[in-house]
Amino acid sequence: MSTLTAAIVVVFIIGYFFIAIESVTKVNKAAIALLMFVACWTLFMIDPGAYLPEALGEMKAQVVSSEIERHLGSTATTLFFLMGAMTIVELVDQNGGFNFVRDTLQTKSKRALLWRIAFMTFILSAILDNLTTSIVMIMILRKLVSDKKDRLIYAALVVIAANSGGAFSPIGDVTTIMLWNKGVITAAGVIMEIFIPSLISMVIPAWILSLYLKGNLKFNKEQAQSFAASDLTTAQRKVIFFLGVGGLIFVPIFKTITHLPPFIGILLVLGILWTVTEAFYASLKGKEEKGAMHKRVTQMLKRIDMATILFFLGILMAVACLETIGVLTSLGKGLDVAFEGNHYLVTGIIGVLSSIVDNVPLVAGCMGMYPVQAAGDMAVDGIFWQLLAYCAGVGGSMLIIGSAAGVVVMGLEKITFGWYMKKITWIAFVGYVAGIFSYWLIRTFLFT
Repeated sequence: MSTLTAAIVVVFIIGYFFIAIESVTKVNKAAIALLMFVACWTLFMIDPGAYLPEALGEMKAQVVSSEIERHLGSTATTLFFLMGAMTIVELVDQNGGFNFVRDTLQTKSKRALLWRIAFMTFILSAILDNLTTSIVMIMILRKLVSDKKDRLIYAALVVIAANSGGAFSPIGDVTTIMLWNKGVITAAGVIMEIFIPSLISMVIPAWILSLYLKGNLKFNKEQAQSFAASDLTTAQRKVIFFLGVGGLIFVPIFKTITHLPPFIGILLVLGILWTVTEAFYASLKGKEEKGAMHKRVTQMLKRIDMATILFFLGILMAVACLETIGVLTSLGKGLDVAFEGNHYLVTGIIGVLSSIVDNVPLVAGCMGMYPVQAAGDMAVDGIFWQLLAYCAGVGGSMLIIGSAAGVVVMGLEKITFGWYMKKITWIAFVGYVAGIFSYWLIRTFLFT
């Protein structure tokens, strides 16, 4: 390894370390990711000819700029998809579209509620995303469960179910979106073959957690009230819900029909929903129309979490630099040699690591480490890529800081790292391993 390559790797490792200890330094990980991005490519410019032979001449600046723009184009498709999806979900939520979910979950039995929470979270996270679904479900739990100890158990299950549900859907988790955009998994393939492992990874922990709950809930009429008053009619809220959620479901179908990138489908849905909601609010009169301004798409766009978007930009472009200098390819070959090509072991370890560090750079790194092959385990929808989607998504449930869903629930319900590790980690791990074993059975005996 050359001195320049080592310097780029060291910068990446230092940046990764500070991202991992964000809770200690209080410095937003987006800032660190952007610094990583700039620092890695700036070092690359010292001697680009060492990695890109065509950059040996006087045109090296143009060659490097072209390489950066190539990676930026691939990264932008993921970022636009995320921005579109975040806006759609926020619009549905702010206009009361999720109120019916709360009504569906109401029951007196603690265990019945647990199973309803588990399956509703599992389904919604596959359609929406695990972060948004977790927020919605915690909001609902606060209306339905007053006992703090019981609500912690439900909240832990929300984390597990949200990550499991997102793993089998091409739009359910940032990592599956990345893999789908890259073209290494297909919507049909990941749904057909990862659905059962994902379901098992949720059902087993849910059953174990149900043993901790007994009796009935204390029902409070005030808890059953709507989250917020809406200026729209019930029919209009349902239209917004079905256009938003139905549109997200339609995105993979749109890609299959048109063969266009997924972000174009998400922008189509956003455009339709934007037009419909503008028409609804235009029909309001006087004070109602003025009060509804904060629920329009123009306001939703202002509330997009740009820090998250910039974090993905920084980390994906920093990883792209490692890919360009050949470090990821070398690392991938080293892992294959160390584990003798056992994809179950390699991806299983990656899943465990994703509970400690962010799964976005892990998956981005894997996409750079392992080239897509025409056939075999590394082909599109091959064992490696499907297992990577499962392990990176579900593995994050093992620690409360291991996923975006876990971090947001940790903040909303004040769950401590120690409580989760003591009570939940082993339960999530059992479900994780059971899911991998079920996938082995499926690939060995059904999809040989």
